[in-house]
Amino acid sequence: MGLLSEIKQRAMAPTPPFFKKLKRIGLVVAAVGTAVLTAPGSIPAALLLWAGHAVTAGTILVTITQLTVDENSLEEGEETAIY
Repeated sequence: MGLLSEIKQRAMAPTPPFFKKLKRIGLVVAAVGTAVLTAPGSIPAALLLWAGHAVTAGTILVTITQLTVDENSLEEGEETAIY
């Protein structure tokens, strides 16, 4: 199995409930960071630095949690898959 097809399979597989919660947290962190970066007006440099890091951290968290799969559900899906 190729690397890209494995990534695609993992991205479409069911995610465990704990990682779904982490994914939501990552989305909120990235959204808050984006809101601060795009806010009009004068914003302190330290806050802009924090916002940039928040966007990066939130994006990485969402990406990692999306590729985390529930192994039990994945094994059940392979048994019923038609090739």
